[in-house]
Amino acid sequence: MRYKAVRGFKDILPGQVGTWRRLEEEAKLVFELYGYREIRVPILESTELFARGIGEDTDIVSKEMYTFRDRRGNDVAMRPEATASILRAFIEHKLYKGSPVHKVYTMGPMFRYERPQKGRRRQFHQIDAEIIGDPGPRSDSELIAMIMQLFSSLGLDDLELHINSLGCPHDRVPFRTKLKSYLKEYTSQLCPDCRERMDTNPLRVFDCKVERCIEIMKDAPTMLDFLCDDCLGHFNALKRDLEQLGMKYVVNSHLMRGLDYYTRTTFEVQTPELGAQNAIAGGGRYDNLMRDFGGPDTPAIGFAIGQERVVELLEEREGVGEQGPDLFLAALGRKAEDKAFVWLQELRKRGVWCEMEYQSSGLKAQMRHADRLNAKRVLIVGDDELAKGSGILRDMVTKEQMEISLDMVVDKVATIKERH
Repeated sequence: MRYKAVRGFKDILPGQVGTWRRLEEEAKLVFELYGYREIRVPILESTELFARGIGEDTDIVSKEMYTFRDRRGNDVAMRPEATASILRAFIEHKLYKGSPVHKVYTMGPMFRYERPQKGRRRQFHQIDAEIIGDPGPRSDSELIAMIMQLFSSLGLDDLELHINSLGCPHDRVPFRTKLKSYLKEYTSQLCPDCRERMDTNPLRVFDCKVERCIEIMKDAPTMLDFLCDDCLGHFNALKRDLEQLGMKYVVNSHLMRGLDYYTRTTFEVQTPELGAQNAIAGGGRYDNLMRDFGGPDTPAIGFAIGQERVVELLEEREGVGEQGPDLFLAALGRKAEDKAFVWLQELRKRGVWCEMEYQSSGLKAQMRHADRLNAKRVLIVGDDELAKGSGILRDMVTKEQMEISLDMVVDKVATIKERH
């Protein structure tokens, strides 16, 4: 029997990992410049945590979560998103008793049972960041500025920032009434899912990807027409901050996001290069979720980046390039092999990525090996070179080569690596 990965789950192979690491390391660098600290939360949580936080009527909870009962009969779920887990940890460990404002980030796999397609997997990866304790709108602006700085540092500058306000729970009562009244006129034309959403959560219809539903929603009432003075003031302050920072944005009154806990500010970062799955990041404010989980009444805002989609963008623009070693040691003869093996370990201790063959072979075979590894340089040393006290250092990019004294060779090679 030949085994294959489970449908919707995908291997990330060694030649692809470089782009993933670049994204993750750049995110850590940018986030920590803004004062964010890393938190790591479990993959398994109580099913009730997500049902309460995300919403019983959402597709994620009702159709997409991986849930099961453990051996003690507890209902557990593989996390479909990170925010609920972070707030659970925040409350459980009483982190709210420390600083009034916390900035945290996490990254890792999430799980949703949905139809696998381009940019969408059953195991997918997110980078998540949250500001807990500040009511905004300046923290909203900072969070958005940070995510756009990250994308810019990755060379992704041609993206669109879409913003909207979902108001507060009081604003939604008249809006839902008005929206349901509008949708009733089109009941027979809506897709089956939207006919169901119309009664359980009509805001979900804005998220539908069925073409006819999209057309119907173009003339639907929007939340912006129902904002109270406080929520409108919050949204206007956000726009003013973004303009002061020189950030372009689109006010998208149909942007609703997919989770029940959002309030006020919501946003997405979109690209025209990925077709229907055009959002590479999104988030918003969730001022009531901490209280709903039994914690103190604490405002918060956060976002999640879809790593698969960002990696796809980076690979389309830059190709899939695998990094190679700084140096390949091509040793010819027993004495040279023994000496090179010692140098190999010493160079690694000095921070030089170094490789060599352990099975004796000719120079041509070793040079082909170095080329396949994408080595930057090759140091060629045979028994004759050892006796003479000098080897040949070849640049595999420019093809230039030079003689190099084998006296203090580890120091010399490490110095060359540092200069480049």
